[in-house]
Amino acid sequence: MQIQGHYELKFEAVREAFAALFDDPQERGAALCIQVGGETVLDLWAGTSDKDGLEAWHSDTIANLFSCTKTFTAVTALQLVAEGKLQLDAPVARYWPEFAAAGKESVTLRQLLCHQAGLPALRELLAPEALYDWQTMVDALAAETPWWTPGDGHGYAAITYGWLVGELLRRADGRGPGESIVARVAKPLGLDFHVGLADEEFHRVAHIARGKGNVGDAAAQRLLQVTMREPTAMTTRAFTNPPSIMTSTNKPEWRRMQQPAANGHGNARSLAGFYAGLLDGSLLESEMLDELTREHSLGEDKTLLTRTRFGLGCMLDQPDVPNATYGLGPRAFGHPGAGGSIGFADPEHDVAFGFVTNTLGPYVLMDPRAQKLVRVLATCL
Repeated sequence: MQIQGHYELKFEAVREAFAALFDDPQERGAALCIQVGGETVLDLWAGTSDKDGLEAWHSDTIANLFSCTKTFTAVTALQLVAEGKLQLDAPVARYWPEFAAAGKESVTLRQLLCHQAGLPALRELLAPEALYDWQTMVDALAAETPWWTPGDGHGYAAITYGWLVGELLRRADGRGPGESIVARVAKPLGLDFHVGLADEEFHRVAHIARGKGNVGDAAAQRLLQVTMREPTAMTTRAFTNPPSIMTSTNKPEWRRMQQPAANGHGNARSLAGFYAGLLDGSLLESEMLDELTREHSLGEDKTLLTRTRFGLGCMLDQPDVPNATYGLGPRAFGHPGAGGSIGFADPEHDVAFGFVTNTLGPYVLMDPRAQKLVRVLATCL
C-alpha cells in the first residue's frame, strides 16, 4: 500500500502502524493527522475512496465523520454562552417555548450537551423522509416525553442531539446550525469541515461501507442484540427512528442537510486542527473550555448499554475501560464517530489527533485501529 503525505522521523513508527492497517484486505481508505504543540508532525493518507475501489484517497478527500461532529456543535454552543446569547443552566424553553411540553419545562442546555435530558429517541415511528425535514424533527422532539427524569442518569443522544442543540444554535445565532458551526469554528481555523455540504464538494467525499465478518467487542454485541430483538426499546429507537438513519450515509440529501450530531464532513487534518484550536485557546476561553472538558456524566449509559463518561458534547477518557480510552492520559477529551473515525486532544502531551476511515468497524465507542495508532504514538512521545 502506498502511503501518501509527510511525517517527522521521530514518528516513523506511527507511519508504519498506519501502513499496517492496510494489511487487512478489507481496509479501503484512511487518513491520519497528528499535531504536537500546534505543529503538524504527521499527515498521512492512503487507500481508496470510491465504492468500487478504483479512486485513490487524495490529500483533499473528505468523509462523513458521524459523531465527531458533536464536539464542534458543543463548542459553537459554548461560544454563544460566552456571548450571552445562550445560558447553560437556563431552561431550553426560554429560547424554544414549544419545548416545555410533556414535562420538559426545566430541561437545560447543559443537560442536552451531557446527554442527561432523557431525549435520545422518539417513541412514535416517523416516515423515512422525516430525517431530512428539520421542522418535523424538532416539533417531534418538542412534544416528546423524556424517557427518564432529566438529570437522573444519562443516555447518549446519538442523533437527536443534532436537532436539540442545533435548534438552539439556530434560534440564538439566526442561521442554520451548520452555517453557524462552520462560520464560528471551521472558517477561523481554516478547517476543511462542513455541516451541510455543497453539491460541488460531493466529488471529494469518500464512499462509506461496513467491514464484514467482525462482530466487535462485548459492548457492540450487546447493542446489536437489543436492536435486533427489541424493536420498541429506547436504544433501538435511538438508532432506527426515523428508519433512514442507518442507511443514509452516502445519499446526497444526507450530505446536504445540516444535522450537527452526525453529518459533519471533513478529514483527519480538520479534526486535528479543531482540537489544536481548543488546546491553544483559539476557539474557547479557559472558563468555557473547563466546562466543555469537566466530567458531567459518568456510569452505565442508558442508550449505549456500556459505561460512558461525558463532558459537554465531548467524550472523556476512561483509562481503565478498554473500549473507552483514547490511550494517552486521563485528561484526554474528544469524540469518536460511528465506525472508526475519531478526533481528540490530550492536554498533558499537547497532542491533537485526527483519524478518518471509510471502512466502518462495529465498535460502540473507541475503534481498536485508532487505539493502536495512539499506543504507538505514546512510545514516540
